[in-house]
Amino acid sequence: MQTSTPEHREFSDFRHGIQQFGMPWSIDADCGHAAVVAKDSGCIADPTSRTAAYQALLLADALRYCTLQVCAAKSSGHPGGFASSAEAYAALVLLGHTNIVTEVGHHAPGFYSAMFLDRSLESMGIRNMQDFMERYRERHGLLGHLSGAIPGLLAPAGPLGQGQHFAMAGALLHPGVLFPVTIGDGGLGEPYVLSSMKHFHFAYPQVTNYLPILVWNGFSQEHHSMISRMSNAEMIAYWRAHDFDEVILVDAKDYDDAGQAGPYVDSTRFSEAGRMAFMQAVLTGMAKAAASALAGRHTAFLLKQLKGAGVHTTGAKAHNLHPQDTLESPEIRSALAQRALSPEAWALVRENCVRAGGGPAARTVVTERELELPALGEFPLHAYPLGETAVPATAMAALVAWLGTRDRHFVVSNADGTEASNMKAINEALKIRHPTPDPLYHQEPGGQVYEPLSEDACAGLAAGLALFGGRALWLSYESFAINGWPIVQTVGQAMAELRRRTPSLVCMFTAGALEQGRNGWTHQRPEIESYIAAQMRNGNVFLLYPPDANSIQVAYEMAVNSHNKIMTIIASKSPLPVRLSLADARRGLHEGAITLAEAGEGERGSIVFAVLGDMVLLPVFAVQDDLVAAGYRVRIVSVINPRQLYRPEDVAQEDIAELDRGFLDDAAFHALFDADLLVGFSGGPATALEPVLLRSRHRAREIFAWQRGDTTASAGQLLGLNGLAREQIRERLQKRLATLE
Repeated sequence: MQTSTPEHREFSDFRHGIQQFGMPWSIDADCGHAAVVAKDSGCIADPTSRTAAYQALLLADALRYCTLQVCAAKSSGHPGGFASSAEAYAALVLLGHTNIVTEVGHHAPGFYSAMFLDRSLESMGIRNMQDFMERYRERHGLLGHLSGAIPGLLAPAGPLGQGQHFAMAGALLHPGVLFPVTIGDGGLGEPYVLSSMKHFHFAYPQVTNYLPILVWNGFSQEHHSMISRMSNAEMIAYWRAHDFDEVILVDAKDYDDAGQAGPYVDSTRFSEAGRMAFMQAVLTGMAKAAASALAGRHTAFLLKQLKGAGVHTTGAKAHNLHPQDTLESPEIRSALAQRALSPEAWALVRENCVRAGGGPAARTVVTERELELPALGEFPLHAYPLGETAVPATAMAALVAWLGTRDRHFVVSNADGTEASNMKAINEALKIRHPTPDPLYHQEPGGQVYEPLSEDACAGLAAGLALFGGRALWLSYESFAINGWPIVQTVGQAMAELRRRTPSLVCMFTAGALEQGRNGWTHQRPEIESYIAAQMRNGNVFLLYPPDANSIQVAYEMAVNSHNKIMTIIASKSPLPVRLSLADARRGLHEGAITLAEAGEGERGSIVFAVLGDMVLLPVFAVQDDLVAAGYRVRIVSVINPRQLYRPEDVAQEDIAELDRGFLDDAAFHALFDADLLVGFSGGPATALEPVLLRSRHRAREIFAWQRGDTTASAGQLLGLNGLAREQIRERLQKRLATLE
């Protein structure tokens, strides 16, 4: 292809900064005279037309060109994977399906290129290619992987194996809208990708308006992909085995007229006629797949093409650029020359992209506006009398059941069963979603309790629903929650960056380590709390420790009514004393902590227990009596919402959507925690006590916290193994106090 240099062509419009321009194709006069997406149509009229195929090819090459030039501008980024999917992405856009998500974070520069071409990035001040290059992989610009901050992009992408959850959540909340999701060779090798879609299809057989698109290019990040040796027949059978009714495969090898070796080929090396035939197959195949998915058939589209097709090299070597890969590198310049479009072709591409889908994605995709939700009204909180025994998890279950009857789109996801967590009321009211009706197990095809036996699938759907604007609750045993937390972390960061309100993702983890004695250490993994506690500094992550049945209700009410946050509640499923009124619980949540009890004259000094949790209060209250009898004044403080105990400067506040700035001031903090000895106490890790230890004015401190699990006959025995029993607390504190006298 002949090219011209930018010195001969200067543009003040979006083409400014494009380094190379090409000459029109030979068929341009017939197929390039007017945009194939008519004004106000939103999509092409005939996917079988030669004009549609030609202009789709122009878009595919434009996407490749932008992707490679913007990466080369920073000698950084990942062009190869997206390059092999360019025809599929171009087909989707021209067909008007622009609510596209991906599980491949490394496809980010390609997705950004699409948003650049349809003008979505103009709201970030990115108006031309020069702006695009300058803002790529820069702070307040276009970060290396997709996030929630980029106009027009529906969901983040980072860890593999997550994108299908966003597509399914979007499909559930928006019937009649297609949600394609691109999945790469590496992602398909992750656990749960296809199994999560299979379970979702069994649970929601009528929801088929999501379309997985396998970008099957033979390579992963640094080597051949593990699925590269599968035959076409084996791959189709693999998807059919996961309950897909329609599997459409387009293999570039079938159109190769360049004599390329191997099962994976680069379509950009074909002749003009070969490229047109391949693009036509992708376009008509995608149109068929989209129609099938929207018509109620579980459908997948598989595109088989060599990784790196149309960029500077192929295979895993195309995955990312290195410092030596610059805009002046011969390989980069040559690849850009091969993909270069004429100025008129660029204008045609821009016009099609702006019209497709009804306008720029930044104005039209579903996540660019708030989803209207049913009003909930006042929560029916039940005021348990002080001193009464009640199960915190059960108290919360009643509110969850009530919420589900008010919002029929609300979903509870849970792998281990709500009954096992003493939350049976949820199943009774909302029903487990299952194709087999059975009143004994509270199963109904229309239920609102989603129960795949995978925490990844549970967390994924709940996180996707929250990000896309719906209400959801993820319930888990804390011992298994780590299997689903990465997508929650990803969504939490995205929520912090959103330009719109969305309901917070609410999580509740039951069956703490102390309740799992006989199950042994496999069920005793409270270390997940450390993971979440470390995220409290992010600005929108909250870790809540309600100490009783009243406070858990208030915690859930607060979490549901919040926005753009990750709200995680840690609570027991065992009967425990009620220690706070509803009013005091609300104050404790707002301020971060509250005094539960204070006793003793204090002639020998004062002690404050800063306690995380509910069941662990039992040995603390028991040892209080011993210490008071020994002459100490003892205050027991429940640390309910430790994030509020940080100082404002400890927490990220810049660019945080819906930031909660209600940090406890110094005077109130010291009134709670000042003492001769500060004792941090947790039935799990002590990490969430960091803000207390950080702000304490006294150096005399002790920490009692989880050490490790084992099989025991009771919670008391497990407390003893971790040094948390009454006698052990008393003995350690006596030694510590002796050093202070």
